[in-house]
Amino acid sequence: MPPPPEPLVPPPPPGTPPPGWSPLPPLPPELIPSGPPPEPPPPPRFRGYADPERLYACLLGGAIGDALGAPVEGLTLEQIRARHGRDGVTGFVDERFGRGAVTDDTQLAMFTAQALVESFFRARDRGIGGATTGMLQEAYLTWLTGQGEQIPDQGLMGMYRIPWPPTALMARRGPGRTTIAALHKAAARRRPGWPLGTTAEPINDSKGCAGVVRAAPCGFPPLMGAESAFNIGRDGAALTHGHPSGHLPAGVLAATVWVLLRGGDLPEALGVAREILERHDGHDETSAALDAAVELAERGGPPAPERVESLGAGWTGEEALAIGVYAALVPMPAEDAKDAEDAAARRLLLAVNHSGDSDSTGSICGNLVGAMYGAEALPARWRADVEVADGVRFLADSCADEFGPNPPKDAYGYPVRGR
Repeated sequence: MPPPPEPLVPPPPPGTPPPGWSPLPPLPPELIPSGPPPEPPPPPRFRGYADPERLYACLLGGAIGDALGAPVEGLTLEQIRARHGRDGVTGFVDERFGRGAVTDDTQLAMFTAQALVESFFRARDRGIGGATTGMLQEAYLTWLTGQGEQIPDQGLMGMYRIPWPPTALMARRGPGRTTIAALHKAAARRRPGWPLGTTAEPINDSKGCAGVVRAAPCGFPPLMGAESAFNIGRDGAALTHGHPSGHLPAGVLAATVWVLLRGGDLPEALGVAREILERHDGHDETSAALDAAVELAERGGPPAPERVESLGAGWTGEEALAIGVYAALVPMPAEDAKDAEDAAARRLLLAVNHSGDSDSTGSICGNLVGAMYGAEALPARWRADVEVADGVRFLADSCADEFGPNPPKDAYGYPVRGR
């Protein structure tokens, strides 16, 4: 016979603790919080999407500053004044590459912007992110092929979507030897999308300014914050410049632009970037140069080339950043600047009329002035005559499409490229 069934045990009443349970001992009084609950942290001061017109002005201002400084790059202040008068250059001149012509500084900034657009489109289209630095290297290798340099076949994506003359896009316009050499090293591996130079494994010990002058577009995308922009700018510069003073200034410029394009003023933006900078090893030279620029601007006194030259010549990353920041930040006497356009012109001319790397310092100042004030503050005569004006407009619109709140999609909701 089967055993009799076990008697049913009624369930315990609700709220009965399980067998073996015992309550936790009470907290000591010193661990019990007193007073009202803490306030939640405030939302980030700067967030969201870049102002499209200031984004455009940032690119355009950089190109204008580059074109103003290109004819006098490498000249001493005395040589500049001997050729162009006591005030130095006061507009575009028919020297070096031609009137209103840009240099490799603007070329590489444009390639940076296009690579960022392609990177963000790739993330939307394939759901694959994290390839931004590799795509920057691929873009720079595409640029290298236009410099008359022979490299192994890379299977490069090409920058075919920018509608400007090939001479302005790819012509040899004084490229830096360090940049050329670093990109040749990367090309030799035939893995264009795999970054060779990094902050952890520097490709060289250069702290030249060619890394910072191409970094402003890294402040365009709607990233998590200014620190993300800093990191993209830093890593993009480290592809070719291994010294901290070669790539950290690029991070500072990118973070500063990121804040400016989201409504901050220049002192606020520099404060945010400076705070991020201090968390990086090897920041001492860049921090000191940035502090010197801000202190010189705040000290007052008439802006003058001699004051600019106290910050250096601009050949290194931290010096170029300092000069560009000083020229964009220093107060302009009211009697010297009749309106916003005149003030912007004076800032740009201050940034280029000095001994040293005038096109690079002019480009950085132009990035900042454009991001601060918008395109209407840039002199109309320069907006119309700078060599890459049409390409800048197209590329800025493309950035605004991809980095805006509603990136382009087709009728079925699939990602497509914008303009």
